[in-house]
Amino acid sequence: MDGLYPAMAGGALEDIVSITPIGDPRQKITVASLRDRKLQHQPITCLTAYDYASARLVDETGIDIILVGDSLAQTMLGYDNTLSVTVDEMLHHVKAVRRGVKNAFLIADMPYGSYHLGADEAVRNAARFMKEGGAEAVKMEGGEKRADLVRRVIDAEIPVAGHIGLTPQSLNVMGGYKVQGKSLGGVEQLMRDAVALDRAGVACIYLEGIPREVAALITAEVGAPTIGIGAGPDCDGQVLVFHDILNLTFGAPAKFVRRYGDAAALISDAVQAFRADVVSHQYPSDNESYHLSRETQQALETVLERKRGMRR
Repeated sequence: MDGLYPAMAGGALEDIVSITPIGDPRQKITVASLRDRKLQHQPITCLTAYDYASARLVDETGIDIILVGDSLAQTMLGYDNTLSVTVDEMLHHVKAVRRGVKNAFLIADMPYGSYHLGADEAVRNAARFMKEGGAEAVKMEGGEKRADLVRRVIDAEIPVAGHIGLTPQSLNVMGGYKVQGKSLGGVEQLMRDAVALDRAGVACIYLEGIPREVAALITAEVGAPTIGIGAGPDCDGQVLVFHDILNLTFGAPAKFVRRYGDAAALISDAVQAFRADVVSHQYPSDNESYHLSRETQQALETVLERKRGMRR
C-alpha cells in the first residue's frame, strides 16, 4: 500500500487540476504590467489563495494578482481575526501558493507584528517572504504613517503593496470592521494616505471599506493601480476572498461580497454520498478494487489449502 500511494496521490491531483492553461497563452504579470493596465484602463483582477490547488486553479483562469492574505487566519486556521497569525504560518501558505502560480503576480500579506516594531525587523521579515516564500511583493497596512517604512522596504529591493481604509490589523483601534472615510476629515486623511504611499513607490494600493466616491478620487489622483474591496467599481482593479466567492466561509458575507458558486454545498453533498456508500457497502466496488493475477490467486489457494490440511 505504501508503495502505491505516492504515485497515486500525485496522479490524482494532476487529474483533478487541469494541466492545460485556460484561455490564450499569458505573459507574466509584473509591477510594470500592472501600471500599464492602469494607464490603458484595463481592469485588474485579484483573488486570494492559500494553498497549491486553489492557487493553481486561480492562476490558470487568468487572474492577474494572487494575494496570500492574512485572511487565511480565519479561512484556513480558524482564528477569530487576523491578529493571531504569525510570519511562519503565513510563510507556510505562501510557499504552497508559489508552487501553483506561473503567471499571476504573487503578493504576500505581512501579518500583524511583523513590521510594527521597526524598519529593520520589517525589512528582515519582508525579505523572508521574498527569499523563502517566493513572493513578488509584500503588503502592509497603513498610509501616511507607514510611508517611511515602505520606502525602507522598497530600498531593500522588495516591492510593496499598500493597504488603506478599513485595515483589519487595526481592528481594536477602529473599534470593529467599519467603513472608513465617511466624514470630510476622513476623506482628507485617506487622500493623504494614498498620496504618501504613491510617492513612496508602492506597486499598488488596496482600498478596503471606503465610499465609492472616495475610491474614485484616490484612483484618479495616484499613479499606482488601486485594487478595491468594498470600495466600489471605480478602482483600477478588484479583489475578493477565494472562500467568500465560493461560500466556504461560516458567517454572513459582507455587503460587497458576491458569491459565484456554492462549493460548501458541493463538498457537503459529496462527503455525505461517500459516507452513505461506505455504510451501505456500496463503496468500494469490485471494479474499484485491485486483484491478484489468476496464476497468483491459484498459487495462494494452493498454499491456503495446505495450511488448512495441516490444521486438521
